[in-house]
Amino acid sequence: MINKKTLILGASPNPDRYGYKATVMLKEHGFDVIPFGLRSGKIGDTEIITNLPEAEDIDTVTLYVGPQNQQSYIDYVITLKPKRVIFNPGTENEAFEASLKIAGIQPVEACTLVMLQTGQY
Repeated sequence: MINKKTLILGASPNPDRYGYKATVMLKEHGFDVIPFGLRSGKIGDTEIITNLPEAEDIDTVTLYVGPQNQQSYIDYVITLKPKRVIFNPGTENEAFEASLKIAGIQPVEACTLVMLQTGQY
């Protein structure tokens, strides 16, 4: 299996939040995960980072940040040059998606958890 290194924007130390659940499920499926969030903490044994990482080889960025809070991340995500950005339910943003398309990055409106459960990730 090709490891699709994934950056989670909007990771949370709260087990009820989807950014937390996605981190756990991605790790269970064997993916390298970089959880970024505004609050420090841990998801299992994985530390949530609170400074945007200078990561390389990011295949996927999965969003758990609402459209009203995405503006400051658009240029950053484009500089990572991921293959795709997953807009989870509630994060859809036409302007962000248009910017990604111009940069040659595929926007995907889907649920990371469902994609993993159905083998579409």
